Amino acid sequence: MRIVFIGPPGVGNGTQSNRLVAAYQIPHISTGEMLRAAIEQGTEAGKISAGFIDQGHLAPDSLVLALVEERLQQSDCERGYLLDGFPRTITQAQGLDQYLQARETPLSVVLELKVETALILERLAARGRDDDRPDVIRQRLERYAEQTAPLADFYRQKNLLQEIDGIGTPDEVFGRIQQVLMALPG
Repeated sequence: MRIVFIGPPGVGNGTQSNRLVAAYQIPHISTGEMLRAAIEQGTEAGKISAGFIDQGHLAPDSLVLALVEERLQQSDCERGYLLDGFPRTITQAQGLDQYLQARETPLSVVLELKVETALILERLAARGRDDDRPDVIRQRLERYAEQTAPLADFYRQKNLLQEIDGIGTPDEVFGRIQQVLMALPG
């Protein structure tokens, strides 16, 4: 099962990702975690990323793509994986698509959790983290809408996108995800 998880901050991707990787015994691949590790380890990719991140920018698509491709070549990804936080842009999605086509390992599904903005704001404010102030949350949601939301259309055109109602208990949402996954061919 090769899964991409998309959705704005606060919809429950983290909770549902943890459940999916446990249920399907596949690795959870988070580009955010990979970039943080590269920065901590002082790798070349980490040094380049740190320069962008320190200025409040996202790491370049080419760098993130190279990290993901390297990660997908590891043996624990042979049975599948869950990509979380990647791709973030159409350019990244196209690069991933080309890489997977060359390996003849296409994505199984792209899951998008859907939750109304008002509920997202409420959920994030309830977490109480420093970066969950209303002004910061709105900026993150705007950035998501500009850069990542077009991915839904990209994957819809490829008949890979499955929208999941993200409202309800974590068990209810996970049940909806499992219904979608069980209905996939193969």
